[in-house]
Amino acid sequence: MRKPRIRRPHSLAGRLFAVQIVLVAAVVTGCAVFAYLTDRSQAEAAARRQVTATATAVAASPAVRESIRSTDPTSTLQPYAEQVRRDTDVDFVTIMRPDGSRWTHPDSTRIGERFLGHTRPALDGVTFSETYTGTLGPSVRAVAPVRDTDQPDGRVVALVSAGIKVDSISADVRRQLTGLLGVALAALTLGGIGTYLLNARLRRHTHGMNAAELSRMHDYHQAALHAVREGLLMLDGRRCVALVNDGGRELLGLHGDVVGRRVDALGLPPALTGALLATEPRVDEVHLTADRIVVVNTSPVSGGERRGTVVTLRDHTELQALSGELDSVRGFAEALRSQSHEAANRLHAVVSLIELGRADEAVDFATAELELAQALTDQVMAAVAEPVLAALLLGKAAQANEHGVELLLTPDTRIDDGLLPPALTPRDLVTILGNLIDNAIDASASEANRPAGAGPEPAPRQVTVTVRADRGELLLRVGDTGPGVAAEVVDEVFRRGWSTKSAGHAPHGRGLGLALVRQAARRNGGTVTVGESPAGGAEFTVRLPLLVPASAPTPGATP
Repeated sequence: MRKPRIRRPHSLAGRLFAVQIVLVAAVVTGCAVFAYLTDRSQAEAAARRQVTATATAVAASPAVRESIRSTDPTSTLQPYAEQVRRDTDVDFVTIMRPDGSRWTHPDSTRIGERFLGHTRPALDGVTFSETYTGTLGPSVRAVAPVRDTDQPDGRVVALVSAGIKVDSISADVRRQLTGLLGVALAALTLGGIGTYLLNARLRRHTHGMNAAELSRMHDYHQAALHAVREGLLMLDGRRCVALVNDGGRELLGLHGDVVGRRVDALGLPPALTGALLATEPRVDEVHLTADRIVVVNTSPVSGGERRGTVVTLRDHTELQALSGELDSVRGFAEALRSQSHEAANRLHAVVSLIELGRADEAVDFATAELELAQALTDQVMAAVAEPVLAALLLGKAAQANEHGVELLLTPDTRIDDGLLPPALTPRDLVTILGNLIDNAIDASASEANRPAGAGPEPAPRQVTVTVRADRGELLLRVGDTGPGVAAEVVDEVFRRGWSTKSAGHAPHGRGLGLALVRQAARRNGGTVTVGESPAGGAEFTVRLPLLVPASAPTPGATP
């Protein structure tokens, strides 16, 4: 048994084509009927004017009045009437007595018979027209009075009738109708061809889908745009925004109606704007916005010509922060490994001193090492009660020691536990202070490792850290003994690709640390400045808004 074939609804283009064909045919037919009726009425009106003018002119002719006074008016009026009929292109000119007996007629056998039609208005001196069926058939005729101008009362002495047969009018209309039908068919043909071409183009653009399918696709399209967390940005051929979803607005920091605006007018960073305007595809490029790190992929849309660009955006901020934390953990692990190795060496030294019978010297050596290791821990724990900051500083101290750099806390460092607001997350603190210390360690270590003879003796390898609450702000300050930052590049140090280690552009995509510091500071309403440290290197200062409890003591030191 054959399964019944499911009939697919007609496509939107097909339905529009049928509607447009019917509409064009209706318009052309209506115009043709209107033109036909208009032409017929105009033809009848023109015929009335023509016969009225002819009858009036003959009635006013002096030759007609002279012939009427003769004993045989027909002999002179018949040739005259026929000549006028031929010259004026009417079907008959009849001149008659007031009683209606004819003096002239196109058919000479009808001369002398009574005129078929109304004459009363003309006998009263009024020229009129009518449609009447006479000896020649239905005709449009006019009847005009002939007055005796020699009499004071100007009495009517004869009547003149001129007419055009209705068949003649209809023949003229039919000739016009033939031309009208030709024009209508040409208009219908051209309209059909134009409609077909338009609908063929529409069919290509709609891919042959019907209205229900297009509506369903639109609903899926809108649902997908709002459901996708990744950013989606579509640009047209003029590099204007054609579409942007919620994720794209959030990642790019766009507000208001941006559809129709050019990309270079959105206020995005120059590097990101250049990537969006590029004609070639971009794959997994990392770019910075005011608050985020985004991975950008672009793909041009082309179909014989460039039609636009599809841009996808992924949030890389959290991943980058996690990468930074992972780097910190890796650094801590390396520092612990190094300290474990060094502790083993010291333990061997203590054991050797005991074996040599120098127990007192072994005790003094072990005690000195313990006091040196505990000094920084005691200093950090006494000054920084916030556990996240304390753990970070202890870890970074071990990491700095691994690189031969001494990490120092300034005497005015002081943070009590519970002082930081909930909005300031531990991750942002680790991002800001961890990256600043890492950059300072790199800068100090690179300056200390200069080869001999390269210049004056370098400053001690030190990194100074200040962390304190100051007048409603959390102040984080990190200085180093590195090469510093030149004044002409101060505005560029927070740009992607900058590294304080080389005081320039970092190779292979490094140098996101300072950019992340500025992002985290801005995210918490703070500021970042760079200057010169007392030791001659770079000094970075971060100020974050801080709600200090009323019971908390106000530090008296100033930065």
